[in-house]
Amino acid sequence: MPLYKTIQFNNTTQILVWKITESYPELLDSVVLNPKHQQRLEGMKSQLHQRAFLSVRKLIQHAGYTDLDLYYDQFGKPHINCDKHISITHSHEFSAIIISDEAVGIDIELQRDKILRIADKFVNEEELSRLRSVGCQDYVKKLTVKWGAKEAIFKIRNEKGISFKNHIRVNPFEIAAAQTIAKLHFDGLIKDFNIYFEEFEDFTLVYAFEK
Repeated sequence: MPLYKTIQFNNTTQILVWKITESYPELLDSVVLNPKHQQRLEGMKSQLHQRAFLSVRKLIQHAGYTDLDLYYDQFGKPHINCDKHISITHSHEFSAIIISDEAVGIDIELQRDKILRIADKFVNEEELSRLRSVGCQDYVKKLTVKWGAKEAIFKIRNEKGISFKNHIRVNPFEIAAAQTIAKLHFDGLIKDFNIYFEEFEDFTLVYAFEK
């Protein structure tokens, strides 16, 4: 399938989303990989992960770069050979990237009831009580946004020891608003983030900008 969605957030930030419908050979034939990434691809046991990996390279090509421009630092954070920031995500049949002049992070998640069972692992009791007290019909959707926001923030900071539950707080929001604010308190550091999100095909896409 061609590019699923492009979001031109502003003059310096672009989000691209791919729906993975191609076979592994189709994707492999349409990208060029550097030797290190080729080796990483061949080491993956799941073809689903292999197709997601290759679809990200398709997105990078659509953004005007190639896999040869992409590299990872010692902590596994992706970088691109220019003055821009890049963040990468994939879940099931979707992948996405964000490229910006600003420090950014992105996450995509399938909306599933499973998140209810693990909510106390990444949301503190105050946040959970607030959601329960209003009888939230969008409980799963809001939890998915919270997880995605915290994941996106972690991708920006990429610091060992950050706890989603204890160090990142997402302000109350409504799904219809499609945005909120979050704050990171960690190791004496306080950082604010603008959070934006949207839904499609039972997936939630979240992206964060460090203020």
